[in-house]
Amino acid sequence: MSTVSSIRQQLFVNGQYVDAAGPDTYDVISPATGTLVGTIPLPARADIDAAVAAANVAQRAWAGVNVWKRAEICHRVGDELTKRVDELARLQTLEQGKPLAESVADIEEAAQLFHLHAEDAVRLHGETFPSNDSRKRMWTFYRPVGTWAIITPWNFPLLMLAEFVAPGLATGNAHVVKPPANTPLTVLKAMEAFAAAGVPAGLVNILPGEGATGDALVRHAGTDAIGFIGSSATGAKIQSAAGLKRSVMECSGNGPLVVLADADLDAAAQAAVYGAYLCAGQVCCATERVIVHRDVHDDFVAAVLRAAQDVVLGDPFADTTNLGPVNNEGVAAKMDRHMADARERGAEILLGGHRRKDAPTDLYYEFTVVDAVPEDSLLSREESFGPVVPIITGTDDDDLLRIANDDKLGLQGAVFTQNMTAAHRFVEEMAVGQVVVNDSTCFWDINMPFGGAGGRSTGWGRIGGKHTLLAMTDLRTGVISL
Repeated sequence: MSTVSSIRQQLFVNGQYVDAAGPDTYDVISPATGTLVGTIPLPARADIDAAVAAANVAQRAWAGVNVWKRAEICHRVGDELTKRVDELARLQTLEQGKPLAESVADIEEAAQLFHLHAEDAVRLHGETFPSNDSRKRMWTFYRPVGTWAIITPWNFPLLMLAEFVAPGLATGNAHVVKPPANTPLTVLKAMEAFAAAGVPAGLVNILPGEGATGDALVRHAGTDAIGFIGSSATGAKIQSAAGLKRSVMECSGNGPLVVLADADLDAAAQAAVYGAYLCAGQVCCATERVIVHRDVHDDFVAAVLRAAQDVVLGDPFADTTNLGPVNNEGVAAKMDRHMADARERGAEILLGGHRRKDAPTDLYYEFTVVDAVPEDSLLSREESFGPVVPIITGTDDDDLLRIANDDKLGLQGAVFTQNMTAAHRFVEEMAVGQVVVNDSTCFWDINMPFGGAGGRSTGWGRIGGKHTLLAMTDLRTGVISL
């Protein structure tokens, strides 16, 4: 396993590590080892008020800083995070459980986001418009929204913070971030990089906590906007509490991977397996449902079982491991429920289906493949968020599309086909925010706009590239008479 020096076990408010005003604490237990990693203070109302007040003061000054200077500091943050990749990655794996190689990639991408948004911000231009009054001139420009309450998930602790804070800093906003109480340590440690980069005090505040902390931030009169990544159930509660505050909501996904009759079956199988073991399946765009044409069903299942042989469940610090434990008992228990329901409904468990009994903790879930999954089963109807490939069979392309769209969690989907007409049809008609052709549902690029489809329970707004930059700014219009 691994150790990390000087683990931060305080809040981060107004540029400093501070003790909490109240007595409540939370023990961070490693899902990989079962050992205590650290004990963090939980913020009291006084801490929340202090962080929001500091953010408001800092934001007013930061909004007046030249965009080139803001970009320079964002570049510095990226550089400082890059210097700390190894230490931050080891800490993330210790508290989150994902394989070390995945944690390294997460931290590296978080650093890249600060460089990306630094460059995007200096090129965020408005437009000029003609008027029907010859003495009028009209133009647009962008201004920061203000202080953002950012609520991040436990599956990508630092990366999801960067998805909001990088574009937010670049465009003149301030942030009060609530990471989950069970994975706060990587984020707290990363604030050393922010301080070294010269980020002004108050622009980024870290208050690890549970639901009550998030609710207080969402409702706080001093927060102007909400950034959220997490479950649809929590997202609905947040939006109800937020009222008319600006929000960017990236919520649950139950995205389908559709395999047409002419698909490259080996490639489709590898994509399905990868989408199920990445971060132990704890990804909003994981392989949650695989919908296969009946004519290629048997060959596809055989290809999945071959690809699954490359999945190695074990110590996340070992070089050979590509599947670590799930993060918490809630996820493991949900997998247990989904597997029990699948068995009861007659599905075929072809591989796995249980927790590993000889592991260091009870959170190591076997890589699982389930065939003949009924459409009304929990594996089909709910986001499992675990390392499972559920296989559903359809009769023809229309049936495959029907099954794919018969779900309200349409975040990201994929389709495998060699026919470009069919590919375009599924891209345009699949009710998800993004459709990936001939690759995993977990395909991601930092420039792509990522988010749910309209009318679905997957949120709104876009995470990724310039689109988050636009979401975190107000478009203003100027009109002048000559």
